[in-house]
Amino acid sequence: MSLAERVRTAISSALDAMVRAGDLAPGALEASTWVIERPKRAEHGDLATNVAMAVAKRAGQPPRAVAEKLVLALAGSDTVAAAEVAGPGFVNLRLHPCIFQDEIREILRAGTGWGRAPSATGERVDLEFVSANPTGPVTVASGRNAVLGDAVGRLLEARGHRVTREYYINDRGNQVRKFAESVRSVASGAEPPEDGYKGAYVTELAGWLRGVDAALLEGEDVDALGRACVTWMLRGVPGSRTLPGIRPSLSDLRVNFDVWFSEESLYRWGAVPAVMRQLERGGHLLKKDGALFFQAPEGSVEDKDRVVQKSDGTWAYFASDVAYFADKISRGYDRLITVLGADHHGYVARVRNALSAMGLPPDRFEALLYQLVFITKGGEAVKSSKRAGNFVTIDEVMDEIDDASGRKGAGADALRFFFLSRSANSNVEFDIEVAKKKSLDNPVFYVQYGYARLCSIQRKARTLGFVAPAGERVAAADLEGLVHADELAIAHKLADFPDVVAEAAKSREPHRIVFYVQELARDFQSYFTRLKGASDPILPPDSVRSTPGWETSWDLAKTRARLAWIEAIRLTYAQALELVGITGPDRMDRPAEEPEEPAIDA
Repeated sequence: MSLAERVRTAISSALDAMVRAGDLAPGALEASTWVIERPKRAEHGDLATNVAMAVAKRAGQPPRAVAEKLVLALAGSDTVAAAEVAGPGFVNLRLHPCIFQDEIREILRAGTGWGRAPSATGERVDLEFVSANPTGPVTVASGRNAVLGDAVGRLLEARGHRVTREYYINDRGNQVRKFAESVRSVASGAEPPEDGYKGAYVTELAGWLRGVDAALLEGEDVDALGRACVTWMLRGVPGSRTLPGIRPSLSDLRVNFDVWFSEESLYRWGAVPAVMRQLERGGHLLKKDGALFFQAPEGSVEDKDRVVQKSDGTWAYFASDVAYFADKISRGYDRLITVLGADHHGYVARVRNALSAMGLPPDRFEALLYQLVFITKGGEAVKSSKRAGNFVTIDEVMDEIDDASGRKGAGADALRFFFLSRSANSNVEFDIEVAKKKSLDNPVFYVQYGYARLCSIQRKARTLGFVAPAGERVAAADLEGLVHADELAIAHKLADFPDVVAEAAKSREPHRIVFYVQELARDFQSYFTRLKGASDPILPPDSVRSTPGWETSWDLAKTRARLAWIEAIRLTYAQALELVGITGPDRMDRPAEEPEEPAIDA
């Protein structure tokens, strides 16, 4: 039973006792809805409830009168240590330390499953994200799409959903032809077309293709050349830093896909004409001015006719989209989620209209829209433009941060942290120079440093011979020494973690996890500093251990309880970082602004 459930049970038992004692009318509790929540100020208690105000009207009593009787009924509770009336009838609650100690035991028993629901207990979800045109390397803007989509996938999996990550490859159409023509022009020594693609990566791709398939460059089949260009953009040119490949770049960002779906395949196997016939039979296609239009079902939010086939017989992008979503539905998914830039609001309505026209539930589709990314270096804006060729790629940023930190993966950590530290509805400003710092004013460094400190304490404890209770071995008596107010407050925060994960998954908001782990890091660092200053450290210092027989005077039970608590924090910390795809290094350099003991690598 979770902490919240135990408190609710305790309050419900007290209310029932009030009814039996005649302090509350029997019908007062019928259809009542009341909440338990954190008070705005910690000094007001661990939790607060509005139950007295919720039942007062049916009880025929003032809310404060009901609250005062509830406080009396809670006396002697095994869960609530103290209760007091506040304001118009709120009841502030303080819980027994054993309640928080039990939460630590539950975390240690759950291990890496802490905060997670049983797998395969939710929906089958198709999660499509990135899906950028394969006509250039992965830009930092597309990187935000990638990180957001991947983090949402991790959250959904943590809540028991079965998630398929999918990349829709736009490997046909006008843009791919322009890209192929640009590569061919550069390969022949000419400039790319005015509306084509430019940049060093186009030149390098042209040189690579000349070496592996010169005939394709010199031939007339632009579509075949376009498919070859897309293949190498996805795969990458071996040894090239300019063209590392979309797949390897995303993999370095810790983003991997289960399905790479080709738009061209929808035409190769006749999926587009088949879907159009279905829409025609339903009366949703209209021919006018030589073109074919999709008509949204009556009553749709957006009822504008959308072209699916142009007057020259070529299919429009929307025709591909309709066929693609029909294919997703046919694969048996319960929910379709697509991550899109904020300028795609109209796209959402169009897809839902198409699904409705095909007799499919439109609410099975949802779009996650995200805002812009602004890249700076030392406060100076870095401009980006894919077509001009002076864009900033995720590989450039990750390499620069990796080199500055001396650790492979530091760049991926930084990008993921900064992209997920804001709601998708907010713009993100990413300063590369800040992300490179090994200091506590770099937020990702601060969070990772906190995790490394936990690991350092555990390493040092092992060298001193301490073995913290863990897993099924933890008994109630093992944690009785855990009574410090800060320790119990952090235990309370750990108990909140499953609810934080559930809410973040439900709302598709991974920034909630980043906020949570930042607060956890701050709270533990604050506790650690205060405890050291109060001469009550977690582990016996050298000054104590230098005295023979120090074990007889040192509170060994409290140390073991604290080490079990440390492991519960580390487990929760690790799970939170995993959910947003950020690593938790167990060793890190000490920042210059924290020169004192204990060393993080002790």
